Amino acid sequence: MRLGNFVTEVDYEKRVGGDGKVDFTLTSDSSVGIQVKARNGKFDEIKWTISQEEIEKNAVLVCILIQEEVSESQNEYNLILAGFLATNMIKSINGKALVGINELLYSGGLRCYLESLASSETDEYMRLGAECFEKKDYRGAVNYYSQVLQLQPNNVDAYNQRGRAMYYLGDKDGAIKDFNQAIRIDPNFANAYNGRGVSCSELGDKQGAIEDYTQAIKIDPQYTDAYNNRGFDRYELGDKQGAIEDYTQAIKIHPQYTDAYWKRGIARSDLGAKRRAIHDFQKAADIYKKEGQEKDYQDAMEEIRKLRQ
Repeated sequence: MRLGNFVTEVDYEKRVGGDGKVDFTLTSDSSVGIQVKARNGKFDEIKWTISQEEIEKNAVLVCILIQEEVSESQNEYNLILAGFLATNMIKSINGKALVGINELLYSGGLRCYLESLASSETDEYMRLGAECFEKKDYRGAVNYYSQVLQLQPNNVDAYNQRGRAMYYLGDKDGAIKDFNQAIRIDPNFANAYNGRGVSCSELGDKQGAIEDYTQAIKIDPQYTDAYNNRGFDRYELGDKQGAIEDYTQAIKIHPQYTDAYWKRGIARSDLGAKRRAIHDFQKAADIYKKEGQEKDYQDAMEEIRKLRQ
């Protein structure tokens, strides 16, 4: 069993007075301590001692069995990982506890347990990131999603959400890098293709954006935003009929999609289909009025007045 870079050893050079009762910590969270105890003795008689202070400072006790006599002159020992125990399962008496081998959990589950500790923290960081995003605190969101990625380097949702936050901060290139990472981890993640498409469009790569929207639609044929976004870039490239087809599909999936009605109205107006354009702006106006969006309602009505002149 290997923990690799998942845990970080305490720098003993900085702890002249000892290890501070913590041997290792999670790489991603130094507050999660791991105390390691090594003892030699008979398999069925051995006990590991842990103090109350060590219980309080660590999340996990890892017990090592040495099946030979210990000599200070030896450079190496034959060690066996006997098992581990969550410190919240250990009860001390008079400031210390003795743990027998029959109390230990299977050593192969240690990494999974440590990952569960990191996972609960990850959920909290994701929640805080979403909260910041909702408040339009995009820098805060980036910070929390970055914390998630330190804990879980392959968290596709964190890459996607951080990419979105970076987009709103104006860092389109940084956003694309995060969307690329999300797609690398999950090639069928439609949201990342759509997000990358929006960023590419902002940087002037309309054709690249259309390709990303198309891929998102292949993965999720009901992806209304991808249809709407592809319609916009098709319009920008002069394919107004293609744009109308995409807006129509978005409206078919989501009949209250005001942005698609508005943009389809513009495209139809450009092609001389005034009656159909008026119908689209009227649909948008009706929805805006129902939702209490007065300014958008007035803008839609103004477009209708212009078309009727």
